[in-house]
Formats: sequence, structure tokens, C-alpha cells
Amino acid sequence: MTTSTLQVRKGRKFDQVLEGARTVFMVDGFEGASVDEIARVASVSKATLYSYFPDKRLLFLEVANAECGRQSREALANIDMDAAPRQVLGQVGRHFLRFITSTLGQQVFRICVAESDRFPELGQRFYSSGPAVIRREMTHYFERAIVRGELQIEDLLLAADQFGELCKADVWPRLMFGMSKSVSPAEIDRVVDGAVETFLARYGV
Repeated sequence: MTTSTLQVRKGRKFDQVLEGARTVFMVDGFEGASVDEIARVASVSKATLYSYFPDKRLLFLEVANAECGRQSREALANIDMDAAPRQVLGQVGRHFLRFITSTLGQQVFRICVAESDRFPELGQRFYSSGPAVIRREMTHYFERAIVRGELQIEDLLLAADQFGELCKADVWPRLMFGMSKSVSPAEIDRVVDGAVETFLARYGV
């Protein structure tokens, strides 16, 4: 299958297929989910499923994009543009780390990496649907905090990226290399609190 054939076709049962796939992927993961089971849960034929999604990877990424978009909207809804940086960074950091360390978040990352040569648009679509949105909104928040005299930042995008990387310290590499199977709420708090303190030590006024 070439990249040019990797297209989503919308139709009357598109949302039905997507919801069925989401249910199965959340339980069985990408590798464990079968097309037969997805079609059964979605109450559609395999032919109908394939007419919308010719590749299971594409179906998974569509589910992941929808979930990532939902997560982004939820995170942005909790950002108070007038709140202090410590509060906002803590909220955003916890939301971000919980998502990327979830089963779905880990599977999305691995598939994007594994398929990056054949289907680079999969990773690009996922990045655009979530991480890029949060990155942009964080720079907007930084601008307002700078005006209030709470932060001092010259490169806003770099600062947003740096905070994201700080939030991945310790737990993310251990998950990716199979040293850990899951991350506890206490570990998330520890890493995010450290990320906030480090960020404010560099950019706080």
C-alpha cells in the first residue's frame, strides 16, 4: 500500500466505525485488536470497515487523533490565562504526562515511529491534532505572563518545548525502553513538580 492510497473516506457509518474501534483499541490495544472484533462491536461488515479505513494503522491513528484532540480541548479548558505560571504549568504538565504515559499514548508514539518511513503523514496528523495545539496555546499564555511581569522569555516556542521535555524526564524513557510498565500518580506529581521548579528557575521573574 502506498502513501497515496492511505486515505480516510467519510460516510454515513464513519462515526459508528470510529466509536467501535475506540472501544476495542482501549481494551485490546493496537496489536491485540482484530478487524473482525472492531467490525462486530461497530455493528458493520468488514467490507464497510475497509471502505472507510483500508489499513488498521490508519483506523488506530484516526481514533488516536480524535482522542488527542479531546485531550487537548480538555487541557486548554483548564488553562486560566490570568493564573500564576506555577498553577498553569502544573495543570498542563500533569494533563500532558498522564496522556503520553497512558496505554493509548504509548501505542500512538510507537506506531508513529515504526511507520514513519512508509507513512510519515500519520505522525504529522497526530502532532497537529494535539501537541502543536498545546504548544501554540502555551506560547500565548507565556506572552500574557510576560506582560504581567511573571516570566521573562525570549524564545517562546523553545520554552514551550523545553517544558514538555522536562515533563517527560525519567518516566518516559523508562516506559519506552520497557523498564517500567506503568506510571503512578505519585511519579507524575514528582516529575511535573520538578519540571515546574526547573522551568521557573530559568524563566521566572
